[in-house]
Amino acid sequence: MTQPDLPTLIRAASAAAEHAYVPYSHYKVGAALVTVSGEIFTGCNVENASFPAAICAERTALVKAVSEGHREFSQLVVVTRDGGAPCGVCRQMLFEFAPELPITLVRLDGAIVLESQLNDLLRYGFGPSSVLPSL
Repeated sequence: MTQPDLPTLIRAASAAAEHAYVPYSHYKVGAALVTVSGEIFTGCNVENASFPAAICAERTALVKAVSEGHREFSQLVVVTRDGGAPCGVCRQMLFEFAPELPITLVRLDGAIVLESQLNDLLRYGFGPSSVLPSL
């Protein structure tokens, strides 16, 4: 399977944002996470009256992919009204699997705000190589 192009990923993330459940913040987020085999997993944010119980779009996409057996990722596109970046928890979750993951932040109108890598957004990240082996 080939890797999807950026316009396809932006459309997928934008479509996912339309499913967001955001009665409190009214801040829709959509994510499209691509596996190394080219499969796209999308996610949206789902809020809850108990705020810590909410889940971000990026983690939704990641958990969907991992639950289907995927562990290697090649691209993440995140769409918000202003091109917002993933939160710290999302960055940490993604870092577990793909520290050098290319990330594109896009506004709902399709304008690209930032193209970067996860390890630039989460400097000195804590990942599997940071854990000491058992003695």
